[in-house]
Amino acid sequence: MDALADLLLGPTWATYVVGVPVGLIAGSFLNVVVHRLPVMLTRHWRDDAIAMLALQPPERGVYNLAWPRSHCPRCGATVRAVDNVPVLSWLALRGKCRDCQARISLRYPLVELASMALLVAVVELWGVNWLAAAYYALLMALLALALIDFDRLLLPDQITLPLLWLGLAAAVAFETTPTPTDALIGAGAGYVVLWAFYWAHKLLTRREGMGYGDFKLLAALGAWLGWQAILPVILVSCTAGILYAGVGLLRGKATRTTPIPFGPFLCLGGAAALLFTHHLDGAF
Repeated sequence: MDALADLLLGPTWATYVVGVPVGLIAGSFLNVVVHRLPVMLTRHWRDDAIAMLALQPPERGVYNLAWPRSHCPRCGATVRAVDNVPVLSWLALRGKCRDCQARISLRYPLVELASMALLVAVVELWGVNWLAAAYYALLMALLALALIDFDRLLLPDQITLPLLWLGLAAAVAFETTPTPTDALIGAGAGYVVLWAFYWAHKLLTRREGMGYGDFKLLAALGAWLGWQAILPVILVSCTAGILYAGVGLLRGKATRTTPIPFGPFLCLGGAAALLFTHHLDGAF
């Protein structure tokens, strides 16, 4: 009984024996979400446009997070179960498809390792409990949003809006999170601040400075972290974004009008606020 209590109440060696593979598997699923969700949304939007135009929809197979099975984009070979083990399969295959030797992106094992590292960090900071599970879900959602926005300049409502409501629910369910009032104010302030910046930028430059997904993402972060976190999150996000843009300009990879995803930097600011300042008295 004492051993069971230790496992449930705090991190032990057994926690990591279970937690490390769980984190890796969660990262493997996250890779699927990052790759497939934008494709699913694009198909849905295209079908809606076809329906509005009263056109004949194209025939195509089922495509979702579970089907079809993972396959090589070059040769179409289905990925075998033995080749789908997080990190280890990539290392065993030396980052290449078993059938056609096409390169498998290094990002896949890196995302799996990041997912594992986030789980370990959450367990170290909050132990093994429902609050830790909630914070891990938040961090995984932020990682998915950062990658999708970096790839597609898209922050899907299918992630940001549930994240917002989960943040408000967490404020009600857990005593150590922001109060429900602070969470509500944080959600509203997060949306309004970036909405105001968007319109100010548009009026001054005649160009859109960011998308509405950024408003919703900061609103979700405000719900999870409270209104007190809005300014620090924006400062970290803007600093990181400016550095990224500056490096791109210096390397000739971008111009002053090149669209830059702001979502990854908001995710970075939110994760930093959660992981590095939660223990400070009176912060966030």
